[in-house]
Amino acid sequence: MVSRNARIAVSALVSGALVVAPLAPALACTSVLLPAKDGGFVYGRTLEFGLSLKSQIIVVPRGLSVTGTGPEGDVGKGGLVWTTKYAATGANALGLPILLDGVNERGLAGGLFNFPGFAEFQPVPPGKGDRSIASFELLSYILTSFATVDEVKAGLPQIIVSGVKLAAFGNMVPPVHVSVHDATGKSLVIEYTHGGKLNLYDNPTHVLTNAPEFPFHLRNLAQYQYVTAAVMPPLKVGTTSLAAASSGVGMNGLPGGFLATARFVRAYFAQANAPQLPTSAETVGLAFHIMNGFDLPPGSIGTSAAAGGEGGGVDGFETTEWTSAIDLKNLRYHIRTYENQDVRVVDLKKAAEGLKAIRFIPLDQKPVVRELVP
Repeated sequence: MVSRNARIAVSALVSGALVVAPLAPALACTSVLLPAKDGGFVYGRTLEFGLSLKSQIIVVPRGLSVTGTGPEGDVGKGGLVWTTKYAATGANALGLPILLDGVNERGLAGGLFNFPGFAEFQPVPPGKGDRSIASFELLSYILTSFATVDEVKAGLPQIIVSGVKLAAFGNMVPPVHVSVHDATGKSLVIEYTHGGKLNLYDNPTHVLTNAPEFPFHLRNLAQYQYVTAAVMPPLKVGTTSLAAASSGVGMNGLPGGFLATARFVRAYFAQANAPQLPTSAETVGLAFHIMNGFDLPPGSIGTSAAAGGEGGGVDGFETTEWTSAIDLKNLRYHIRTYENQDVRVVDLKKAAEGLKAIRFIPLDQKPVVRELVP
């Protein structure tokens, strides 16, 4: 359950002076985890990018043999071979059979988030290519191999995650970090940094955005202990009482803008103060409403091919390509896209039944506009 007093725990974790770190450019993906009274959880996130990822829904069956990408860089060749233990569904990118975001049949869910300037993956020793996968295959491996956060923590050190350039990604290494949540509400952040060091961070906030590294986000969040959704009393100035002209004064200190550091703080307080609804099915709608606060207006963030991994290395601007809400209890993956704001859903239990190969489901359906007056 997401504690309303979690900011106290965060402060204890990160007590001490704020360490100065470089602020990352806006790479505006944001995620939260919401509890329901029936014991379920809903994971919501937005996906923003400059490069069009042309996402589809994919359904991966259990019992499928998968070959990871080895250090030579041939996608789906030369790497670790594993058999999928769990079926999974979610959104892919660039026509590839990989998950950017998704859930498996044990209620383990998560997503890849852009992490340029900080991600550094593991070198592959000679002859060890068959133990390796590429960074962009990391979530697919996790969701098809593990049932819980604890299993992820035990299993990931056993493989090598390498930095392989991807032609469809501007011939760059996709610089990602990962957020993972299980059906009990445990959350984990996975980051490969500093020459390929694997960092596994328990995540008491259940929130993730982009760079810098996760510990910086915790230190930064500790500065906002004064923020509250409560009604604030008027300010007393001598015998004069000064009341705010509008409601919401307790949230007046939240950071604005599109930087990942600012979005992390806003997402934490939006999640921590959200009402807890009776069921996870009802919480899906709440997740979409919260994620509305992170929808990126087109033209707000420009991207440059000269800047490298920011926005996928293209000239243009970032948009919210899609927003998802995953019901971890009922195993239902909901998504809406930039072109079509209608919510579409895949029921994993139904979609994986009898499936023998990866299924691709397009997201190019036309939106339905209903005439209210005949």
